[in-house]
Amino acid sequence: MTVGMGGSVGDLGGPGGPVDDLDGPVGGPGGSVGGLGGSPVDGVGESPLDDAVVTRLGSGGPWEALYGYSRVVRAGALAITAGCTSTVDGRVAHVGDAAAQTAQAIRIGLDALAEVGARPADVVRTRMYVTDRLYVDEVGRAHNAVFGPVRPVATMVVVAGLLDPEHLVEIELEAHLPPR
Repeated sequence: MTVGMGGSVGDLGGPGGPVDDLDGPVGGPGGSVGGLGGSPVDGVGESPLDDAVVTRLGSGGPWEALYGYSRVVRAGALAITAGCTSTVDGRVAHVGDAAAQTAQAIRIGLDALAEVGARPADVVRTRMYVTDRLYVDEVGRAHNAVFGPVRPVATMVVVAGLLDPEHLVEIELEAHLPPR
């Protein structure tokens, strides 16, 4: 089984570069599906469910390398984003505006999903983490503006806080698409 890693997601590049494997930076040609770049990673297990290639892509965001995660992972027909916030170029955008932060986070998530071949209509689940009940309606309406016609299953949870105190919302997206 080959696991492709590397590359950047849409316009989300920045300091930190592509996802790193345990042996060092990954990038360049080969290894992953769809011309996304990256290199195979040895020793990452085979799925008992299918023989699909797993592709992991990073955005170069400030926490990915530090905390060891990818912006988006595609495994067969499933594509999943990490939690997306309104962090743009290492700074929180739309401070104090939950609706605008939601729209930005969704854009970032959809851009990441597009890098692995998913469209907004492929989104089947969203999870929204909101820092205050006062923001629930704004966040829900911003979510509806994008996903109203799609109607994925959704969960919205009020949490005590997020990594940056200026973040009001964090969103995860899951998409289901045809196998490669």
